[in-house]
Amino acid sequence: MQLIISLNLSSWRFLKEAMEIEQQGSKFGISRIISLILILAGISILIFFGFPRAEVNQQLPTPQSTLTLSVAPAQDALAPDFSLLNIEGEQIQLSDFQGQPVLINFWATWCGPCLIEMPSIQDRFEKHQKEGLVVLAIDFDEPKEDVAFFGEELGLTFDLLLDPGGEIQNLYRILGYPTSFFVDPDGVIKVLHIGVMTEGQLDDYLSQIGIDA
Repeated sequence: MQLIISLNLSSWRFLKEAMEIEQQGSKFGISRIISLILILAGISILIFFGFPRAEVNQQLPTPQSTLTLSVAPAQDALAPDFSLLNIEGEQIQLSDFQGQPVLINFWATWCGPCLIEMPSIQDRFEKHQKEGLVVLAIDFDEPKEDVAFFGEELGLTFDLLLDPGGEIQNLYRILGYPTSFFVDPDGVIKVLHIGVMTEGQLDDYLSQIGIDA
């Protein structure tokens, strides 16, 4: 636009100067002056319509909304909701912890690798409970007494949940123990780990749901 204005001003100055020359007896005819003005006007029109113009209402990209995510036991999907009783008889529902980082751990009392990693999970739970960390340890269809005894022996203070018939195990498609899901405060599964975790892996996974070691 500035270029067009500049050309129009130049045209006006040129016309003025040419008319002065004509008055002084120059061979410059008025017809030539008019022709030059029309040429300059044509150039202005070509410039105006030839240059691409920026869009005024460009929309900036927005972060992906959780509303567009599917619900599935998979990375980058929303964790399927569930409700189970803990060994104290309290109803625990996953969706009640919306806004908090959650570690869902599937395990069994007869699982050797589960016995190995449980103390590390308890240690991180004690360190980060004030930061909102929630641990839901879902046992596979075992008597409450066995689960409670296991928890007492290891000094576990997070929720030990009972899953009669393995309904939630099936919902989460568990194939082996232990299996851990790390869910961020938006309810999105950031990490799925099958097998025993090292302490380094545990810290790394927690960092991905907002818990710094």
